[in-house]
Amino acid sequence: MDQSRTPYADAVKAYAAKEFLRLGVPGHQVSARSHPQLVDFFGIDALRHDVQTLIEGIDIGTHPTALTESEQLAALAWGAKRTWFLTNGASMGNMMACLALRAIGDHIVLQRSVHSSVIDGLAFSGLSADFVFPSVDKHLGIANGITPDGLETVLAVNPSACAAYVITPSYFGAVADVAGLARVAHAHGIPLVVDEAWGAHFGFHPDLPTNANRLGADIVISSTHKLSGSLSQSAMLHLSNGPFADLLEPLLERAFRSLQSTSVNSLLLASLDIARSTMATQGHSLIGKTIDAVSRISAGIKAVDRFADMAQDIMAYSDVVAIDPVRISINTQVGGISGYEARSILFKKDKIHCELATGSALLLLVGAGVDPDTDRILRALHELPHAPADVPAVFDLPTPGPMVMTVRNAYFAKTEIVPASLAVGRTSGDSVAAYPPGIPNLLPGELITKETIDFLQATAQAPFGHLRGGSSEDLSTLRVVVD
Repeated sequence: MDQSRTPYADAVKAYAAKEFLRLGVPGHQVSARSHPQLVDFFGIDALRHDVQTLIEGIDIGTHPTALTESEQLAALAWGAKRTWFLTNGASMGNMMACLALRAIGDHIVLQRSVHSSVIDGLAFSGLSADFVFPSVDKHLGIANGITPDGLETVLAVNPSACAAYVITPSYFGAVADVAGLARVAHAHGIPLVVDEAWGAHFGFHPDLPTNANRLGADIVISSTHKLSGSLSQSAMLHLSNGPFADLLEPLLERAFRSLQSTSVNSLLLASLDIARSTMATQGHSLIGKTIDAVSRISAGIKAVDRFADMAQDIMAYSDVVAIDPVRISINTQVGGISGYEARSILFKKDKIHCELATGSALLLLVGAGVDPDTDRILRALHELPHAPADVPAVFDLPTPGPMVMTVRNAYFAKTEIVPASLAVGRTSGDSVAAYPPGIPNLLPGELITKETIDFLQATAQAPFGHLRGGSSEDLSTLRVVVD
């Protein structure tokens, strides 16, 4: 199969070029006269390529359709048996996986630092979970991964688990031993699900880690828009050709039909098709440029000897076997400024939008093929002021309280909203996460601790701090289960 082809994108483009008189949805119907603001904002070409579903030659008709062929090319590129194009992000892929797994069991073993969409998946599916905890760097405020031995320990006391669900790489680029994790899961007769949202580019350059599909994972969720060049909100779910493929494929297809919109966005689908072709045919050269750029930035940071590259600190943990080389994780704490303050100054003063900050760290991402202005970045970093009063000495992630209810039972229980000061010791009815990265610090069904409340309130008050979930933006109140 020719990876330079883009069957779906080409079919949409061919349809748009025929200048149909459109008397269906979407309702703008490519009318510049009726929707001048849309045209002014997006351009007429975006409206022309915004086509509805069920069009002969695009997504229905002679098999394989253009859409099916594009998904087949993606499966080949990532080493999967089958790939689904998703238009509600990797979050949709996580919920698909949870719904599919519920059809083969009611209990899973889950890495505690999962994205909040996995917790939503537990609520929707009714799966219960026991957790494997990743290593946590308390000074930098980041979680890494889990080891095969750690997974084995938890699976040994959870013989009824129907799957193991892990996350790698982490937001900061920590890569776990996927092959080892797959061997452990398969030895227990269960599939391994990998949320590889931050590793959609893996496998397309020799200096990158191998992707999870080719290392033995059974279901892989891939957030293609993050670092592989498709439009925001577009993603893929890959099913590997492993021992559980025949069991899982119809279950994933059913979950996909339940969650994917019947008015799927053609622009997002086309961007996935184009990103796949680009990565498969040009990934080596594009990613090489990006790795070179990141290396120059890292060298420039080290030359001034103020901030520290966190990669070596992360690699010191036993659950980390590699670091993704297209991101720059900076310990700002040693340079006398908090990550939050550094990100805020870079945004407002230097017009540099960084991906993430914590109290002591800053994360810069460079997408595949992007060669940013390294001199501008380094100059801005070196000009950051010292603000030691704003730097936390230790940036502890809170230790979760015990689970006293399943996520689903707490999510659908009778609840009430109470002041945060009265929520300590109560059972949470919400999932609340410091965002980004969106890893829940509080789950439905967990007992609420003062430590967790203090952490989340501090996050909400910090520059660029944001909470996903919860009953109030500042966490002055919490939703709790009625006793």
